[in-house]
Amino acid sequence: MIAVKVDKISFHPPSRSYAVILKEISGIRKLPVIVGAYEAQSIALALEYMETPRPLTHDLIGSIIRQIEGKLVAVKITELIDGVFYSRMELRGKLIGKRSIDARPSDAIAVALRMNTPILVADQVMDEASVVEEIPKETPVEALRKEPTREKLESQLQAAIEAEEYEKAAILRDKIKELKELKS
Repeated sequence: MIAVKVDKISFHPPSRSYAVILKEISGIRKLPVIVGAYEAQSIALALEYMETPRPLTHDLIGSIIRQIEGKLVAVKITELIDGVFYSRMELRGKLIGKRSIDARPSDAIAVALRMNTPILVADQVMDEASVVEEIPKETPVEALRKEPTREKLESQLQAAIEAEEYEKAAILRDKIKELKELKS
């Protein structure tokens, strides 16, 4: 099984639905999983750590698992049959023992994000349905050494600080300082 994370959610015009892009944590492949609008919204809310006034369905599922003193151990996308992904939610607890529950990947991902649970994809599914992310010709750090505008650099600096990417932030800070000195 290959560990993945939710990379992004994008609108998929042909099906008028959304694609959740799962990216290998230790690789360059991405797996697009088509989901409905409700599930995409639920996943987006979990990614942004936004709380709703009342629990949504995926919040409720997580609450039930916790209330029975269970743990969602992993979400596994196990098969791709006729263009349809299949997944399992692996649960463990004193009262329930070990359980493997069939679930739509969209629902399983939404619950996994809320419970900080690993999302795994079967090797065969990744081999069959993934796309390879284009590798940039230069690293992000090298790209920063080029001449973008000061406003763009300041925006990138703020984003790097918020993401705790301090090496990148230091390079950006130095570049902004260089631009200021050139204008003086």
